[in-house]
Amino acid sequence: MTTSTEPATRLQYESDGFTIHSQPLLPKAVVEAAIEGMDAVRAGQYETGIPPQPSSWNPGDDPSKLCKIEMPQITNRSIMELVSHPALGELAAAITGASMVQVWWVQLLYKPPVENSKEAIVGYHQDRQYWNVWDDDSELFTAWVALSDVRSDCGPMNFVPGSHRWGLLNQGDFFQDKKNEIQVPEGEVWSEVTATLPPGGVSFHHCLTFHGSGPNYSSRPRRSFAIHLRTDKSRPRHDPPEGLARFIDNPDYCPIIFGK
Repeated sequence: MTTSTEPATRLQYESDGFTIHSQPLLPKAVVEAAIEGMDAVRAGQYETGIPPQPSSWNPGDDPSKLCKIEMPQITNRSIMELVSHPALGELAAAITGASMVQVWWVQLLYKPPVENSKEAIVGYHQDRQYWNVWDDDSELFTAWVALSDVRSDCGPMNFVPGSHRWGLLNQGDFFQDKKNEIQVPEGEVWSEVTATLPPGGVSFHHCLTFHGSGPNYSSRPRRSFAIHLRTDKSRPRHDPPEGLARFIDNPDYCPIIFGK
């Protein structure tokens, strides 16, 4: 396993299916405010009066498990400020060559320190296997923004270079470790690159890139947001949009962060 420290580039994104911006992209004040917002949402305090979408983890659930909360930006203005920050949109457009970038779904991810346990993991998977609401040729990708210092002991994200060219395998699982069940296509090799990031750092990955993360063995929580993005080269499968795409016509939920 290797660790990437190179700045995010379009070339790496196209060749490897991911790219890592290893320096802080977002201002410290924005990150710190979003941390306060994250803690408020986890505690069930909704600044806007609007609760998040139904989630696998809810306030009062087991604090030792992975906390994954859907659409937290609709509940807290500081989270929305981070999610819609223009620097994020500009870099996303530069990496993909897109003329428009829109946020279409967001997930709050809080991985607590869990010693000698594999419960708080993210199993290797392709995002696209969960995104059937979009037409097959839609251009979809994710910005993974670190709010804490994500070092190698924190359970950082790992990417499998080139796996975005394997097609949709429908293998792996976000919530379980099924890595050994993934059948690598003939002639391809499974390798992993670790994305260590500072607070405000970000990685981008293609919707077909296999990725996952292990337990957090540090003494501090690993904080991040998975910001799912689309370009102008995307179409929802249904009209009006359904499922995870159902809010794309609502800029208060799904802001356009680059272009029009």
